[in-house]
Amino acid sequence: MSEPRERRSREDYARGLPDHHDPTAGFGGAAPAQSALTLRALLATFGVVVCVVLGVLVLATELPAWGAVALFAVAAVAAVDLVVVLRRKARGEPG
Repeated sequence: MSEPRERRSREDYARGLPDHHDPTAGFGGAAPAQSALTLRALLATFGVVVCVVLGVLVLATELPAWGAVALFAVAAVAAVDLVVVLRRKARGEPG
């Protein structure tokens, strides 16, 4: 089995992770790519709120309940994504 790896610090992410290769590095003086974790967190939050509100509205009307179930399922996926993104940001990944 593999050995347990050490927890990474903020400095590790600031320096860059080992074995990371950016094929576009150096072309035209382009800045290094940044992670879009904050944008992903905002979009996941928006998805959770909108899907839950629309799901409740569907349940309040005479529309079929499967629509609300689908909206709640999408909200659950967005909530899981939000938790993953927030954990990654909490451990210090940039973005």
